Amino acid sequence: MSKQQTIGTVIAAHGRHYLATATIHGELHRLQCVTRGKKTNVAVGDLVKLTMTSADQAVIDAIEERKTLLYRSDQYKSKLLAANVTQLFIVVATEPSFSDDLVSRALVAAEAAGIEVRLILNKTDVEGALPRARERLQVYAKLGYPVHEVSAKTRPEETVAILQPLLAGHHSILIGQSGMGKSSLINLIVPDADIATREISEALDTGKHTTTFTRLYTIPGLGDDTAIIDSPGFQEFGLYHLTEGMLERAFRDFQPYLGGCKFYNCRHLSEPQCAVLDAVASGGIAKMRHELYGQLLHESSQTLY
Repeated sequence: MSKQQTIGTVIAAHGRHYLATATIHGELHRLQCVTRGKKTNVAVGDLVKLTMTSADQAVIDAIEERKTLLYRSDQYKSKLLAANVTQLFIVVATEPSFSDDLVSRALVAAEAAGIEVRLILNKTDVEGALPRARERLQVYAKLGYPVHEVSAKTRPEETVAILQPLLAGHHSILIGQSGMGKSSLINLIVPDADIATREISEALDTGKHTTTFTRLYTIPGLGDDTAIIDSPGFQEFGLYHLTEGMLERAFRDFQPYLGGCKFYNCRHLSEPQCAVLDAVASGGIAKMRHELYGQLLHESSQTLY
């Protein structure tokens, strides 16, 4: 007798252990899944072909074609963040101070993956630090990235009213450094998130207090095509996997100048008559952004994997 096969959505990942949801005989089931062999290239948000091995367990046979894939990488390996997301929310706060490097790298990763980006400025109730945070975010707003201001702790209802319309109809991922209030936002958007996280932790055998895994939640009242993915806070966002050509195209502010350089293979670092460097000199491109481009170009040449 052949084992039943089905299609599922991966909602959590920890090591080589995954949790997926699948509709079987009209009912939604949660399945503990493993991959065949030592494969670890499955991401939260993936649609996967499954073979049932018991009532609540399955093997992942294949990954369906992805619409998008967001990931980061260092010199040696890559770390999948999420698949099939349509937008990225970068959560920053008035305090503690956020990293411009992390924000800029996340923007480049999203541009390279074809994913929309929104910046969420949390903790706007900390009025003393608000003007400086707004000023720092202007560089991104000028590039056309929307900035939304919220205060999860002091104005929760207003925060939900701002975020829900932005989330509806999308598969979104929230990323941010530790301390930005990402968990508070998730708990507002998904009221049962804490309960769901505990259940997922137990299913993945990661311990009840472990929050170091990525997980997908459906959002009550916003329809079946709406989901939000929460990722662990991290301090670094390596982009070693992006090639030189991918990098220059992933800088939105470079695009008007590409093709305007004297040399067709211009790297926009020190070449004469470079349209990008001219734009940096005249203020058309922020110096901070060009410095990041140079750093990423250097990193991409160091890749060993």
